[in-house]
Amino acid sequence: MRLRPPLLLVLLAPACYSPDLGGDTTAWSTLSAGPTGDSSSGTTEPAGTTDAPEPTTASTSGWTTDASSTSGLDSTGTDPSDLTTTTEPGTSTTTTGVIPDPSCPRVRVLVPPGQVLNVRPQPSTAMAPVGSLAGGAIVDVLAIVQGEAIDGVDTWYQVAGNWPEGYVFGAWVECTTDEPSEAGFFLPLECGTTATVTQGNFGPFSHQGTSAYAFDFGLALGTPLVAIEEGTVSHAYGGTMPGDPCYDGGGMECINSANYVTLKHPDGTQSNYAHLSQVSVTVGQYVPRGAIVGLTGSTGWSTGPHAHVARQEGCGLAFCQSIAVQFADVAPDGVPDGGEVVTSQNCP
Repeated sequence: MRLRPPLLLVLLAPACYSPDLGGDTTAWSTLSAGPTGDSSSGTTEPAGTTDAPEPTTASTSGWTTDASSTSGLDSTGTDPSDLTTTTEPGTSTTTTGVIPDPSCPRVRVLVPPGQVLNVRPQPSTAMAPVGSLAGGAIVDVLAIVQGEAIDGVDTWYQVAGNWPEGYVFGAWVECTTDEPSEAGFFLPLECGTTATVTQGNFGPFSHQGTSAYAFDFGLALGTPLVAIEEGTVSHAYGGTMPGDPCYDGGGMECINSANYVTLKHPDGTQSNYAHLSQVSVTVGQYVPRGAIVGLTGSTGWSTGPHAHVARQEGCGLAFCQSIAVQFADVAPDGVPDGGEVVTSQNCP
C-alpha cells in the first residue's frame, strides 16, 4: 500500500508515482504507449514530391505539418571535375557528390523556432523522412551532393546521425566549423534557472523500484524543461489538456494520463520528462541538449506542479528502469539530494 504524505509535505514537495515494472505492469504498459502509440506511429508524414514543405512544424499533438516556404542557399560551386555521379538504388534520382573540404565539416540547421528539418534517406523528397533536426542543431557532414532541385537549389548534405543514410536540403542549413554542444548530462532546466530537488534518488514518496534514480524538481506550472543531453524523441504524449480530470493531478486513477516526453541519447540510454502541462516536441525529432521538450505541470498521478526527470535504460518503451546519472553542473558528485537547491548550467 502506498501511503499519502501529510498535507504539509504535499504542498512543499509535490511528488509523482511510478509503478515498479517488477510488479503488475498492466497500467504501466498502457502509459508507456499512450493514446498516440509508440515511436512507429507517434509521428507520421507522407512522402512528398517536393521539399518546398521542408521544414515541418512541430506540434503538441504528436504530428507534424509541412510549412510552405523555402529560402535559398547557393550551391557549393564545386568543380564538376571533382564530382562522382551515382544513381540512388530503386529510384531514378541521380546524385552528384563530393566529400566536403575542411571549410564545411559540419552544418547548422537554420529552421525557425518550433520547426524541424526533415532528414531524407536520399537527396530528394521521393521517400518518407528517416528523422528530423531541430533549429540550431549542428551535425557532421559526410558528403555534399546534388539531388532534387527545389526553387533552383539542388544542394543536399549527407549528414551523420541515427540513421543508415540521411540527407538534408541545402536551403535550410549553413556550413560551420563550430563544434556540437559539450557532451554529458546537465540539469533539465534552462540556463541559469534555480530549483529545489523535492525528491531525489530512492526518495520516500515514489522513487523506488523502476523510479529509484529519478529526480523531482519543484517548479511553477509552465516552467520550460530542457533536454539533459542531445537525443531523438522516441515517445511523446500530450493528450491530457486543461479541463481534463487529471490535468491538475490526481490519484492512481490518473496513472495513464501523464503527459511525457522520452528522448533516446547517442549512448543508447533514454531520458524521460513526465507530468508535463504541454509537450513541445514530436516523435522522431532531434533535440539538442538544452532545447525545450515541454512545460512543467501536474498531469497524471501527481500531488502538484513539478518536473519528474530520469535517465533510463534503453528498453524501447517510453518508461524503462531508471539508472544513475551524474549532472555535469551539480557539484561535487553530480547527484543532487532531496532538499538541495541547484542552478542549471545547461547553456547552449
